[in-house]
Amino acid sequence: MYIESIELKDYRNYETLSLNFDKGTNIFYGDNAQGKTNILEAVYLCGTTKSHRGSKDREMIRFHAEESHIRMFVNKEGISRKIDMHLKKNKAKGIAIDGVPIRKAGELFGILNLVFFSPEDLNIIKNGPGERRRFLDLELCQLNKLYLSDLSNYNHILNQRNKLLKDLAFQPSLMNTLEVWDEQLVHYGCSVIRSRRDFIEEMNGIIREIHSNITGGKEEIQLIYEPSILEDDFLSALAQNQERDCRFKMTSTGPHRDDMGVKINGMDIRKYGSQGQQRTAALSLKLSEIYMVKKRIKDMPVLLLDDVLSELDSNRQNYLLNSIRQVQTMITCTGLDDFIDKRFHINKIFKVVDGKVYCPS
Repeated sequence: MYIESIELKDYRNYETLSLNFDKGTNIFYGDNAQGKTNILEAVYLCGTTKSHRGSKDREMIRFHAEESHIRMFVNKEGISRKIDMHLKKNKAKGIAIDGVPIRKAGELFGILNLVFFSPEDLNIIKNGPGERRRFLDLELCQLNKLYLSDLSNYNHILNQRNKLLKDLAFQPSLMNTLEVWDEQLVHYGCSVIRSRRDFIEEMNGIIREIHSNITGGKEEIQLIYEPSILEDDFLSALAQNQERDCRFKMTSTGPHRDDMGVKINGMDIRKYGSQGQQRTAALSLKLSEIYMVKKRIKDMPVLLLDDVLSELDSNRQNYLLNSIRQVQTMITCTGLDDFIDKRFHINKIFKVVDGKVYCPS
């Protein structure tokens, strides 16, 4: 699969923009704060309905404009598909596939698989559990349609349960309805737990070889799923923690509090790893995503690299660039020296200057 083209109207700092991409490596270069990352964000948004920055729709609409439009053409197995997305300030976004409006984000599933790699991802090991859960969710939602539905339902019920816990202070008679939410929370929560466990097990089979190659065979990596609660104990734990949940007005147990452990040679690098080890493990994780997608869908995803090379040393840069030769890649950077020095083949170059994109010949 590959992205053929994208058109933007009133998106971030772009009034209008129309770009045709190469099937290979596309590089966007220019000074900071010119709009390079905005292009990658638009691609990711169109493929997943979510911004990698976590931005709200109204924040992505150009200043003084009322709505924004993105149109992207994706080629999958020789068939060109059109994705249209309208962002509105005070309404839900509108999405259409080949001109037919869709109601749920899940209907976009399977058209385009993306792997986004930004400098923030290098801190995935060092940062809190929320970052690692987000990594699991973003990848699983692209690969497993059922997981997307289960997670969405779980989060909805979790919010309803937390709202009820707040309301109980003023309406104690609602206590009887808590059990109803508990049963539904357990139903969807157990599905989320099982999917995450299977995914991490599968990832371990891929990441070991990648990490061993990057470190020259010196390090052995292991991912460990650390669920907040086991499936069989979930319902009883909710009942046991009921008094505490009512006091703090929030649900204290469930997959929304899961974590993923990362060990190198048996050592937990979240606590004891050097910054270099943590970054190498993060790079291994992101590269594993590419091969996980390939294994599941028998096709390569599109890779979006947002100014990552400047954060990596020479060896890791070489390994990353050598790993992406068969993948359509979009890279942002401030200069082309790193690619020229490493004789890396670039298929198409775009220069970005203050919301305008030039294609030097």
